[in-house]
Amino acid sequence: MNFKFFYTITLAIFATILFVSCAGGQSKSRPENADANKTTNKKMENLKTLYDFKLKSLDGKTEVDFSQYKGKKVLLVNVASKCGLTPQYEDLQNLHTKYGDKLVVIGIPANNFMGQEPGTSEEIATFCKKNYGVSFQMTEKISVLGDDQHALYKWLTSKTENGWNDQVPTWNFSKYLINEKGELVKYFEPKTKPLDETITKAI
Repeated sequence: MNFKFFYTITLAIFATILFVSCAGGQSKSRPENADANKTTNKKMENLKTLYDFKLKSLDGKTEVDFSQYKGKKVLLVNVASKCGLTPQYEDLQNLHTKYGDKLVVIGIPANNFMGQEPGTSEEIATFCKKNYGVSFQMTEKISVLGDDQHALYKWLTSKTENGWNDQVPTWNFSKYLINEKGELVKYFEPKTKPLDETITKAI
């Protein structure tokens, strides 16, 4: 009897931890006085922007130079094909279709969370096109966490590089919003759907 009780409690705790992990952290926004601080703090003046980075496209044939998106907002999303949140691809595509005149949606495959993006570039491209009709920009697969974290995500998750945010991706489909100047302005947790008003109002 005691063993069954212990087993039940253990399962409940594990399920709670898994749910919290998948849910991710709180949404965060850049402080409203960030621009003012930039003029008085020399360290802030040397911060990087999105335009300092490049990635290869998913097919590896072209280079995605983020400086080409000056004047538009950009939503960076670490995506995966075998996650409970994978259906967000559909809303990401709808977001791209509806707001494409002022927002660039970029999917960045990553295999950092329970191996939920194990596919090759070709497999990922086929999956996205076949199941969700994805036409927004997809990049090469990179690491968004850990010792091999890509420089782009080091910038997104380091206050010393972006000026205010240290929130790392907590699961697949974490979202980072960049403004028209290439500055990181918001972080949205994984379970925040792409068409949620907290995102659409920020566009």
